[in-house]
Amino acid sequence: MSDPKRESAELSGTVNREARFQERLVRLPEVMARVGMRRSAIYQRMRDGSFPRSRSLGSKCTVWIESEIDDWIKSVEAT
Repeated sequence: MSDPKRESAELSGTVNREARFQERLVRLPEVMARVGMRRSAIYQRMRDGSFPRSRSLGSKCTVWIESEIDDWIKSVEAT
């Protein structure tokens, strides 16, 4: 016989792992369009610690995690 609690926990763990791997990475032009700021303003706020940090995927590839940008937008809307 199967244990419904165990199956539920296993399914929940699978969903959490899948959600973590479905995180979208966005490049600077999309970040600029979504937040309505220019490159210099974004990088200044990153230095100040008031904007999500970018990640480097190589010498010429910088990305942001979409959910962090979304959270920042929500925090600005709330103020």
